[in-house]
Amino acid sequence: MPASTARTVRTDSGLASALAVSIGRMSRRLRQERDSELTATQLSALGTLRLHGPLTLGALAAYERVQPPSMTRTVNCLVDNAMVRREPHPSDGRQVVLHLSDEGGSLLETERRRRDAWLAQRLRGLDADQRDLLRRAAPLLEALAQS
Repeated sequence: MPASTARTVRTDSGLASALAVSIGRMSRRLRQERDSELTATQLSALGTLRLHGPLTLGALAAYERVQPPSMTRTVNCLVDNAMVRREPHPSDGRQVVLHLSDEGGSLLETERRRRDAWLAQRLRGLDADQRDLLRRAAPLLEALAQS
């Protein structure tokens, strides 16, 4: 572990800084394990559609915490690559509903398996107490990400 991240953090601001650096590095490292041409944003949108089912563009943008114009660009790429389908909204003719396609679901599953295998291998290098600490921290990190 680099000395910069191995030091003891004593303040909340120090913890915030250490977490931001570590999470950023982990995110970059996980992106290196990807095999698809899709961006992290595109893969995240696919994952949100898998988790929540069909969504309007506005709802998908809200889940992803981006502005609708940004999500429009993301979705256009996903539609062009047959990862997402647009279907008419059942009650609002001005909107469409976005559906994860079979191709999108398959690609998402392949990428997740690759990522999870890489991370599981690294976790096996930790002792039981370290893995337990990460198990307990994972929901806290998710709550911070959702706040």
